[in-house]
Amino acid sequence: MTADRQQSRHLAQFNIARARYPLDDPRMREFVDNVARVNALANGIEGFVWRLADASGHAMNIRVYDDPAILPNLTVWESVEALERFVWQTVHRRFYGRREQWFAPLDGPPLVLWWIPEGHRPTMEEGAARRNHLKAHGSSDDAFGWDSLP
Repeated sequence: MTADRQQSRHLAQFNIARARYPLDDPRMREFVDNVARVNALANGIEGFVWRLADASGHAMNIRVYDDPAILPNLTVWESVEALERFVWQTVHRRFYGRREQWFAPLDGPPLVLWWIPEGHRPTMEEGAARRNHLKAHGSSDDAFGWDSLP
């Protein structure tokens, strides 16, 4: 990727998880109780641009794939490095490491990444379409995962 492309584009990331239990179940409490904390941490990371959220401050109440157990997350970052810093070098990493405690396996990739024009705010439908594309066709310029990054 050229420097010009990095300067004029941002990285969109859409990920989903299928909750093993209802969000008000005590087995989900630690996850649910930390969503705002982890989101606030992301919001403060250098390179964070935007997050899709409803009035609750997160997207867990937004339905995707017509399945109330699917919890979506859609964010925009200035660069791959900024997203990686948040995912792997903050407390997020500890929660990610415990994901099997709260979430059931999915059919297809849980995460998709794609480049967007700076200033664009992707929709939930766009994120789902990119994930579906990755699932059906594998990595491409239109949709890719961590494994496609240098």
